Amino acid sequence: MSQTPATTRDSVSSQPPLVMGLCTRRGLVIAGILGLGFFLMFFRWYLMQSRISLAYPEDWGHAFVIPFIAGYILWLSREKIAQTTTRVFWPAMVPFATGLFSYVFCMFIVQNHMTSGMSMILALGSLVLWMVGPAMFKYLVIPIMYLVLMITISEGYMIALTFQLQLLASQGSWLMLNLIGQPTGWFSVDIDGNTLDIITSTGERLPMNVAEACSGMRMVVAFYALAVAVALIGSTQWWQRIALILLAGPVAILMNMVRVSVLGLLMLGDPNLAAGDTHTMIGTILLVPSLMLFLGIAWSLNRIMKPAEEASA
Repeated sequence: MSQTPATTRDSVSSQPPLVMGLCTRRGLVIAGILGLGFFLMFFRWYLMQSRISLAYPEDWGHAFVIPFIAGYILWLSREKIAQTTTRVFWPAMVPFATGLFSYVFCMFIVQNHMTSGMSMILALGSLVLWMVGPAMFKYLVIPIMYLVLMITISEGYMIALTFQLQLLASQGSWLMLNLIGQPTGWFSVDIDGNTLDIITSTGERLPMNVAEACSGMRMVVAFYALAVAVALIGSTQWWQRIALILLAGPVAILMNMVRVSVLGLLMLGDPNLAAGDTHTMIGTILLVPSLMLFLGIAWSLNRIMKPAEEASA
């Protein structure tokens, strides 16, 4: 009986140390080899996504940031991961093989970048499940699913989505600009579809095409990526996270209404300010108050939850 504590201490001390509190050195080497092989297998897709993100940074530049956010979300669960036992889960070979076949079909036959990316995520999730088992995978599935937000959406879907959002942005900015201009007699605004006509006090008409000036509506994907990150990192309750994600769309539309209104006011001073890189710069600047707004919403939801927890305590 007296030898039991010593035996227990010996068994605990004999366990291999964890690197960065996540995995053993052997596990890290295996993960590195598998990660390198996976990267080489899907290198063509990564290259294409990098080219798209560099060519259209205002639309898809956030793809470079998504993996780092996913890594941070994973890091937040490091203690639970370190305490979980891994095991090989052979049934995951089926979705892994499906992901590989789908990737080859979509990349080389259909030649669709979006579905190729989805196939890559399926293969990644299945590979991780295969190697670590369901017990640990439950802590890894959210960071892996978050990577979906770095995939460029096909142009046809984006046009169908952004056209409706541009109509909302044009109608909302028409209302905002009229609320500013008509009471002061400075200007008035007419609307025809997604085109605004700003009429100055001298009768000059300044046409403004929201479809062109508000291409930042395409940043709605980046905004959703931001909202999901805030929901996962800044909130702990599932209903808070759902509320933040649902609010992402309305807030994105509201900020683009503000964006178009700002561009309309700038046109009164110089019509050329609504063209070129100005609208992109303003859209980027407005991401800062958008982030602050989401952090404020997350803080408010956390404050709402605290009184109930304190009362039950």
